[in-house]
Amino acid sequence: MTNIPEIESLKIAAGKRTYFLDLKQSKEGLKFLKITESKRLDSGEYERYSIMIFEENFNQITEALRKLLHHFPSYEK
Repeated sequence: MTNIPEIESLKIAAGKRTYFLDLKQSKEGLKFLKITESKRLDSGEYERYSIMIFEENFNQITEALRKLLHHFPSYEK
């Protein structure tokens, strides 16, 4: 597995789940956001799921998120 350096990384602890938002850059110079959810299981083990969003799709993803946020009463603007 290739080690891709992070430009910036944020960690969000949320109970048994931890979210990591890692901004990285590919060998070709393309930036992408890797979002990982790590969940502690009752057995003490962890399961992880990740998605990568490339720079060319940021506008579409952020616009879609903006359209959905009003469905969450706890969201603060």
